[in-house]
Amino acid sequence: MKSLWNTKEAKKCGDDPLAQRVYTSRLIGAEPDLVLHGGGNTSVKASVRNIFGDDEEILYVKGSGWNLETIEREGFAPVRLDVLRRMAELPELSDTDMVSMQRSAMIDPNAPAPSVEAILHAIIPFRFVDHTHADAVVTLTNSPNGMERIVEIYGERVFVVPYVMPGFVLAKEIYEMSRDANWQEIEAMILLGHGVFTFHDDARASYERMIEIVTAAENYLEKHARIDRGKKNTAAPPPEIDLTGLASLRREISECAGTALTARLDSGPAAVHFSLRNDVRDIATRGPLTPDHIIRTRRSALIVGPDIVADVLAWAEDYRGYFDRNTNGELTCLDPAPRWAVWRGMGTIALGPGDRAAGIVADIVAHTVTAIERAEALGGWRALDEADLFDVEYWELEQAKLAGAGEREVLEGHVALVTGAASGIGRSCVEQLLALGACVGALDVNPEIQHRFPQTGVIGIECDVTDPDDVAGAVDEVVYRFGGLDILVSNAGIFPTSETIAEMDAENWDRSLSVNLSGHRNILQKCLPYLELGIDPAVVMVGSKNVAAPGPGVGAYSVAKAGLTQLARIAALEFAPLGIRVNVIHPSDVFDTGIWSDEVLESRAAQYGMTVEEYRTRNLLGVEIESSDVAALVGAMAGPLFSRTTGAQVSIDGGNERTI
Repeated sequence: MKSLWNTKEAKKCGDDPLAQRVYTSRLIGAEPDLVLHGGGNTSVKASVRNIFGDDEEILYVKGSGWNLETIEREGFAPVRLDVLRRMAELPELSDTDMVSMQRSAMIDPNAPAPSVEAILHAIIPFRFVDHTHADAVVTLTNSPNGMERIVEIYGERVFVVPYVMPGFVLAKEIYEMSRDANWQEIEAMILLGHGVFTFHDDARASYERMIEIVTAAENYLEKHARIDRGKKNTAAPPPEIDLTGLASLRREISECAGTALTARLDSGPAAVHFSLRNDVRDIATRGPLTPDHIIRTRRSALIVGPDIVADVLAWAEDYRGYFDRNTNGELTCLDPAPRWAVWRGMGTIALGPGDRAAGIVADIVAHTVTAIERAEALGGWRALDEADLFDVEYWELEQAKLAGAGEREVLEGHVALVTGAASGIGRSCVEQLLALGACVGALDVNPEIQHRFPQTGVIGIECDVTDPDDVAGAVDEVVYRFGGLDILVSNAGIFPTSETIAEMDAENWDRSLSVNLSGHRNILQKCLPYLELGIDPAVVMVGSKNVAAPGPGVGAYSVAKAGLTQLARIAALEFAPLGIRVNVIHPSDVFDTGIWSDEVLESRAAQYGMTVEEYRTRNLLGVEIESSDVAALVGAMAGPLFSRTTGAQVSIDGGNERTI
């Protein structure tokens, strides 16, 4: 591990201790082997002049919900230092009361809630305090003779604390243990199974102590616990990825959880090697790297065998047993579904209610797998016992955090695929589905689709819907990326040059049928096996007002859209026994799409003797229809509002006399 300290950047902080605190906090947060996704915390003690002109000693400690990698000044909660130190002297205090007292001692009521380890930061008698969950150090403490190894590496310059539940109990324990400690001779504090604290009156010195302490642990592991990821202790090489199996596993776990989850498969060499270990069923089920992870990963991995349903049900039964053994009778059991799995020969799978959540679990799993293998090389992976893990998983503060998370988005955890997604209606559909919480595969023949959506939870894939092989590859990519498929929005289409039947060009006719009809068949066929394994699966086909009210000169377009509508009606009949609903929307005159150039609009308006503005609103309601309006309807039809509807055709055109 290398120090990221940059003297030029650090000088910008001047003598401002909080600016220095922000700078070194970001350096720590930039290293995932130190902290992952909000883990760890930092603080600085500073003097502040209050409104009465009195100087107060304040602890600026990382606030709840902030990530060290991106933290700003506003991310630190300012708490009166004397209050925190007096709290450490109390004989006992519930964590809920501790949080309340910490907040009442803040000098800014609008700041984030202080870290639950604020008292611990307060009693360490140095200006800067850094706390991480460094993988290397925790790996050592989670191995046989972990305490002895720590002493071997660091000697007496490190203060070692046996595992204690985070919160007030931990702060109180360290307060009592360190009463007679000579802090000037201590360079760091290691909490077994939890992490590392370093401290100093200088920001750089505290940060670089962290780097030095962790580097020493990494060097020890490199010397004594190298990971052999060759063929030793493995079965046969991994077969081709079973995407149907992945979709099936995701559905079973989602049903067990009672809500849709996305799944992220890691089929990289390290994950596959781990999955093929002969002892993986034992070592992957002993517990997490650190108890801080359990709220995201649950107690252990699911080991996936040939019978996916039986494996998931067995894990759920085991989890309920774990809850029953440890509950005090006043707790409510969380959903009994795993959040990560080891799939023999395929790799590891991380699950969460949405792409970001699954990504966080995936990162934790990757670090956990390496830690487990290193600890095994040291003599055996050892996590905390289940009672300690349960205390953290059902900790009153964690439960309060979950309870305060608010309602989920209506399509959170679902996976959608949208064709014709680069512009117009398709692009709006992608944005609407993302806003509703879905993960989205955005397909379009335009290569710019690959860079169209910078948001998390969407992948852009270049795809020609008239090419069955292209379609197959694109659909498989979406399933591989998100774990399955629940929603298909079949939207890709073209608007051919207007021609009467007498003058119609055969090539234009064939091209319209290929894109506007056969392309929808191609995507429907390839998606069907995955939709069968989807969660509340739905198909929305984008038709046209021309189906019910065609006009002269648009035969190639109208006939293809009519065929598309008939295809959807038949699909509704055939897919209903599979639990898949199929509905059609018929937009008309959506003017913020590519086919409606200024020139086309002016030409059409002139044909009707109207101004452009009059032409835009020439429907019964006198309103203009935009892509976002169509997308809103698509989102509703894909969600629970239309859960009892299939085979329907809904116009979105402001009301058309001919259609009505």
